[in-house]
Amino acid sequence: MENIKNTVKEKYSQIAMQPKMQNETSCCGAGSSCCGTDYTIFSENYTALSGYNADADLGLGCGIPTEFAQIKPGNTVVDLGSGAGNDCFVARALVGETGKVIGIDMTEAMLEKANKNLEKLGFKNVEFRLGDIENMPIEANIADVIISNCVLNLVPDKQKAFSEIYRVLKPGAHFSISDVVLVGELPQEIIREAEMYAGCVSGAMQKPEYMSIIKQTGFKNIKLAKEKQITLPDEILLNYLTKEQLNIFKKSGTGIFSITVFAEK
Repeated sequence: MENIKNTVKEKYSQIAMQPKMQNETSCCGAGSSCCGTDYTIFSENYTALSGYNADADLGLGCGIPTEFAQIKPGNTVVDLGSGAGNDCFVARALVGETGKVIGIDMTEAMLEKANKNLEKLGFKNVEFRLGDIENMPIEANIADVIISNCVLNLVPDKQKAFSEIYRVLKPGAHFSISDVVLVGELPQEIIREAEMYAGCVSGAMQKPEYMSIIKQTGFKNIKLAKEKQITLPDEILLNYLTKEQLNIFKKSGTGIFSITVFAEK
């Protein structure tokens, strides 16, 4: 598991230094060695949202978790895998001056970028902390809302991650998490690729198992707020599969989905 974390951390340190366009035109920012194909696969358009800051948008998301997060003025919001601060700044526009937003990320380069953006914006109620989602540097029962965008699929121990989310949320509070899940088994050729792992797909869990972990952790009122299938272009899949394997894969019913899940503590 530590090797996986190191791979992800190294890759996202590289991503932090890349322009948004380069991130968007690769597999969730995994770089040209992953795809080399000009497709925006997962990322959503944030530009019309209040609080949007272009410098903080690295094009790495697979949804807009704040869309379903029911964030209110005065709330305390925690963003897991906050990157350069994109979702934090959107959340800050919703909590207002009286609320608070805390971003957590395990990559020093991302935190440096987020803090530079924060300094330019001058917000006093947003902070970024270096930390691991499986062991958050944050007190229990503090968050009104937890959000995350295309990050938990990269966490090796998802059960521990959701247990930490449960710990940090106040009683009756909730999360809104956008993530990538699978329906059916991806070919081993793709799963073996560490580049693809850091690029959102191979670290993803089967959808039924993902939803089961949320329920087993103790969450209630679990809702699939949004779901869309991701169609990977043949040009990408052919980096990992032969033409024959690709045809079998396309007929198998296997799917890659971006989902946004809402649940209450």
